[in-house]
Amino acid sequence: MATNIPSSVNPDLYPSGIASASGASAVSWSAIFAGTVAAVAMTLILIAIGSAFGFASVSPWPGVGAAPTTFTIAAGVWLIVTQWLSSAVGGYLAGRLRVRWHGLHTDEVFFRDTAHGLLTWATATVLVAMVAVAASALSNIAATPVDVEMSKDAVDAARKAAMSVAGFTGLSLLVGAFIGAVAGAIGGRLRDMHP
Repeated sequence: MATNIPSSVNPDLYPSGIASASGASAVSWSAIFAGTVAAVAMTLILIAIGSAFGFASVSPWPGVGAAPTTFTIAAGVWLIVTQWLSSAVGGYLAGRLRVRWHGLHTDEVFFRDTAHGLLTWATATVLVAMVAVAASALSNIAATPVDVEMSKDAVDAARKAAMSVAGFTGLSLLVGAFIGAVAGAIGGRLRDMHP
């Protein structure tokens, strides 16, 4: 049985035909996991730095620190910066650490590197979200109400803060996905420039 090898694939690299090349996965999970670990670690570092600057500090006590119903523009910008830098580090490492493929069209290599950066961002985002949800659930269990006044003003302030958090979170995730994909392509390009 003869196998047809497309002209864009070097037959010397796949002596038994294209079937041996198509059996290999196009996804390098080890590179993605390495990028994910770096992205999560960078996120933790940047959250700690943001907390030191007061971007993530809220106080349940009246008149002390930021109230839980407020969300500042600086905190939103820091959230975007955190996603940007973490995604760049993770995506770059995933693209750079992925095994080099020979015999593929450059457009396909570019797509795969971009996909590796995006998958790294997505994996890191899911892990951080799971930890955040678990921490939030634990803090809600342990929290004791300080002031039980459920006035209309307090509810409205909480609604506005939630809208701000949701808007900045969505924007930061969009930026992170884009930066992760671009960083994966950059890392892959640099990998292929230095054989």
